[in-house]
Amino acid sequence: MQPVVNPKYPGLAIRVADEGFAAYVWGSDFSFEVSAYAEAERGMPVADWPLRRIVPYRKCYGIDPEEFSSYRNAADSEIFMAYLDDQPVGHVVVSTNWNGYGHIDELAVHAPARRHGVAKGLLEVAQFWSRKKQLPGVMLETQNNNLGACRLYERCGYVVGGVDHLRYRGIDPNTSEVAIFWYRLFADEPQA
Repeated sequence: MQPVVNPKYPGLAIRVADEGFAAYVWGSDFSFEVSAYAEAERGMPVADWPLRRIVPYRKCYGIDPEEFSSYRNAADSEIFMAYLDDQPVGHVVVSTNWNGYGHIDELAVHAPARRHGVAKGLLEVAQFWSRKKQLPGVMLETQNNNLGACRLYERCGYVVGGVDHLRYRGIDPNTSEVAIFWYRLFADEPQA
């Protein structure tokens, strides 16, 4: 696959992950600030979700590059890396889910590279990959404490398909984290 270049961000290119994937992951900061928990609702804009404000803290999901080692160059999955001015700054792991949708297993952007179109570019590549596989759309999951991601998905045409209040209770019975499942349905889009 040729690198995808975003004309709005000319220094941004996206291509299939290479041998440098693990080093890039270990050297990146994927943390984000949590300052509230949202009450996500289907059909309601993210800006209108009620919020429960909390004392801010940094959240970081442990990303293990070996977890997706079998996804590279496979028939039903792929890893793409984003580069800003030839420096690796983000990645998306996409696969074919059991329900026939493209599934974004992971999307992450190095903290200093945010707000440069990296995540949007990675989402576009995952959508392109899914369309090329003739899948009906793309799905992903995030949490109610990652409001930046929720706003991004909404701006990129994703809709909330479901909210799971129990998903993380096995890890922490007292957690306020809620899983939000987002979908981008290709059938709902005008044909070019």
